[in-house]
Amino acid sequence: MKVVILVGGVGGARFLLGVKQALGLPATGSAPESPHEVTALVNTGDDVWMHGLRICPDLDTCMYTLGGGIDTDRGWGHAGETWTVKEELAAYGAEPTWFGLGDKDIATHLIRSRMLRAGYPLSQVTEALCDRWQPGVRLLPMSDDRVETHVVIDDPDSDTASDQRKAIHFQEWWVRYRAEPKAHSIIAVGADEAKPAPGVLDAIAAADIVLFAPSNPVVSVGTTLGVPGIRDALRKTRAKVVGVSPIIGGKALRGMADACLSAIGVETSAEAVGRHYGSRKESPEGVLDGWLVAEGETVDVPGVAVRDVPLLMSDVDATAAMVRAAFDLAGVSVA
Repeated sequence: MKVVILVGGVGGARFLLGVKQALGLPATGSAPESPHEVTALVNTGDDVWMHGLRICPDLDTCMYTLGGGIDTDRGWGHAGETWTVKEELAAYGAEPTWFGLGDKDIATHLIRSRMLRAGYPLSQVTEALCDRWQPGVRLLPMSDDRVETHVVIDDPDSDTASDQRKAIHFQEWWVRYRAEPKAHSIIAVGADEAKPAPGVLDAIAAADIVLFAPSNPVVSVGTTLGVPGIRDALRKTRAKVVGVSPIIGGKALRGMADACLSAIGVETSAEAVGRHYGSRKESPEGVLDGWLVAEGETVDVPGVAVRDVPLLMSDVDATAAMVRAAFDLAGVSVA
């Protein structure tokens, strides 16, 4: 089976563990003799330059998680990380101080930054980094072009009585401010001019099933859909496209997706997110054939087959069961 998954960071990485197990693959590491082909299209809108290094949080979280090296308590970064460089940067007063880079993690960013400056595209850099981690899936950045998500917020540093707004990088809003300043708009800067990375459109065209992980529908899956050509490829593929709701009982499964949804005028509910993605049959921009929602929820997304199943990714077995439900909804079976 050829499976394509649109993913973001922590939740997307955990979902990929379940995809692998549902296919009979080891959740972490590679299986060279596998008959299955798994391709993850990873959001790069969260990427940012810091301290002269190019940081790709979602790609790295997927790579570390699938390679067995993630810090499972935090859900991001290396296991057994140390913070000597971070402490030295703080001693120098080097900004930003609100984004922590661990010593082991910095090695990844050094290799990536050196290769990018040498002229290698991000997709080739990612392939080289994965050679060390052996994630057992093909990790493809959504684009080799620079795309960065920015958020227009109420300025938390304004000392005037009148409302003032400013645009900041998504990472600053998310990490430094914990998404507390109201977001008035979210913009994927550069997305309109970006092209899908090599292999992205071919993977979608050849897929037996395409899955949307329960990642942030605005700044993870949504940013990927914003790269010209990807939405069109999803609408044309012969494969069924099945999404998994990141919203359970009107609350975000993890992170602060509710703040992102509010910024684009979408209610925080499984039904609203499903309608936001839309039906391939009934909407000119729609991308879904199927939509998995939490057990017991009644959801209507016109033109989309909806099924309620347990959605909590409490462990790899529970996530694999969720993935198998998506396979079943799409009418595909694992040989």
